[in-house]
Amino acid sequence: MISSVRGTVIAVAGTTAIIEVGGVGLSVSVTPQLGLSLRIGTEARLRTALIVREDDLALFGFREADELAVFDLLRGVTGVGPKSAMGVLAAISPAEIATAVATENDAAFRKVSGIGPKTAKLIVLSLAGKMLPFAATAPNAPTSATPVSESVLVALVGLGWSERVAAQAVDEAVAEASAMELASVPALLRVALTRLGPRQPSAARSEGVPS
Repeated sequence: MISSVRGTVIAVAGTTAIIEVGGVGLSVSVTPQLGLSLRIGTEARLRTALIVREDDLALFGFREADELAVFDLLRGVTGVGPKSAMGVLAAISPAEIATAVATENDAAFRKVSGIGPKTAKLIVLSLAGKMLPFAATAPNAPTSATPVSESVLVALVGLGWSERVAAQAVDEAVAEASAMELASVPALLRVALTRLGPRQPSAARSEGVPS
């Protein structure tokens, strides 16, 4: 597995960059934005994913670790191949993807070439609960995120609440919880569940708001 490359950029054309490493020119697929930022003759260091197929070896490069991690998550979704995953990252940042998943906004993915309505919905469903590490800079992320509140958010999503509903409940719980409750996952979880009320996760998911 080639997890990173560092070398001189010897050519860039669209979404393909040639990086010379140890006298060997490696062809790396990149997003259009990254391609525009690379300069011939300068050194580049990229995090990479090597995709091996029966008749092909393809190397995909990223400037940030978050982009590579989200690329791998997207490839895990049925119907999303490496090229489609790159298309998503070319159009939407990891934080924006986290927000789209949290708010169940599949329209954000439908605008990407090659991503149809069914695949867009599947991306939202498949990535639910997996985008929390990338949501720190997302507008929908809890404003008072701590290890305890993040654990409670993960627990609520695991119980079946949507990320959007769970995040709102956690924000409200953090605002009203005591210092002792803020330091305890079980205690803060109880406060959040109180905010959610007796409604079942499936009902809240369909309505989009907690009681």
